[in-house]
Amino acid sequence: MRANLLLSFSITTLISVSALLSYVLQTHGFSATTLLIMLVAAALIAHIFTLFKRQQKQAEMVIRALANGDSTLGLGQQHPMLKQFEQVKTQMQTARFNAEQQAQFLQALLIHVDLAVMVCDDNGEVIESNPAVSKLLGKSFRHLHELGAVGELILNAEHNIRSTTYWQNGEQHDTLSIQLSIAEIQGKVRRVVSLQSIHDQLQLKEQQAYKRLTKVLTHEIANSITPLSSLADTCSNLLPQKLCFDELEDKQDLQLALNTLASRTAHLGGFIARFRQVSSLPKPNLTPANLADILTRIVALHQQQARVQHTHIELSIKNQQLVMLDSSQIEQVLVNLIKNALEVLKSNQKYSAENTAQAKVEISLAQNTSQQLYIEISDNGLGISEHVVDMIFVPFFTTKQQGSGIGLSLSRQIMLNHGGDLIYVQKPQGACFRCVFG
Repeated sequence: MRANLLLSFSITTLISVSALLSYVLQTHGFSATTLLIMLVAAALIAHIFTLFKRQQKQAEMVIRALANGDSTLGLGQQHPMLKQFEQVKTQMQTARFNAEQQAQFLQALLIHVDLAVMVCDDNGEVIESNPAVSKLLGKSFRHLHELGAVGELILNAEHNIRSTTYWQNGEQHDTLSIQLSIAEIQGKVRRVVSLQSIHDQLQLKEQQAYKRLTKVLTHEIANSITPLSSLADTCSNLLPQKLCFDELEDKQDLQLALNTLASRTAHLGGFIARFRQVSSLPKPNLTPANLADILTRIVALHQQQARVQHTHIELSIKNQQLVMLDSSQIEQVLVNLIKNALEVLKSNQKYSAENTAQAKVEISLAQNTSQQLYIEISDNGLGISEHVVDMIFVPFFTTKQQGSGIGLSLSRQIMLNHGGDLIYVQKPQGACFRCVFG
């Protein structure tokens, strides 16, 4: 308001001085008075120019502040552009508010979505990511180089890809599905990556395939075994004791053949029964239980066998947390694993006379970096050959002469039904199995 009054007064004064200067020049010509009036007019012109520059600078400051989100500055009430300025200010504030709301919505969506999503620049620097990324990968990171092979796959891709890869971070093992989209956003190349664990889905498909296979084989083989076994028993019972043969050896061969047929069909029947055990495992009846108590009880059951074969069992309990589980099924898993370890060490002692080290089974209950409880059972035997490791959980695969090949596959299926897993852990010496609880 003050600036407008001052500008009006200066313009009015300049007009008056200009009229006076014209009158003096017409009546008295050029004189000292004329020069003085001219200086006053020049000063007024300079003053008016300064006022215009000041108002222009003020308008620039207000518009620049508004562009930066600062709406505290404004134009005067008498400013000629006040109405237009207020309209632009309202529109910019509305647009900024909508943009902030949209950004907050997208940020909240990323935080709460289970799918791991991250955005990187073309150099591998992580610009944005949601908490699901660090949760899935088990660690925080700022550059793709920190992700090893996974990061190299994302960074070196020249076009959109969809791939799967293996991921390991300390004790965490996983299979990841990676989907990469390369796009230009705001004039810059961005790599938008989504990560998802497919480890559980792969295991579920594998278990379902095994179940379908075992059901089909059980049905087909059982239909053939039943009449064979019955016929063998019938023929053996109908064979007269006084039946005459040209050669006594022929009678012995016939009796042996019938006995062998009956024995093998009975053995095959037992095998089919184990088949059914794998394909029809009941759902776990989950109740809260203390793994430490279960472990202590299972180890006590095997102490006598361990002492007889001169094997030391070492139990380490580092966590007393309760877990939802089916005690009978988990006990079966632990019995299978400890029994396998003791049998391996006994076999090593039998066939390796030069091995003078104390045979030992180490059992530990602890928590991994993903806050999952696990039971680890390891021995200091010869371990498992590398070419066999990939097959140890396949149903009915075994390296034992008298083994059935269902112990490990059944144990793993029990752990999977509990939301966990049974994995083989590579160690410098011996074999190590880890029961991970979800």
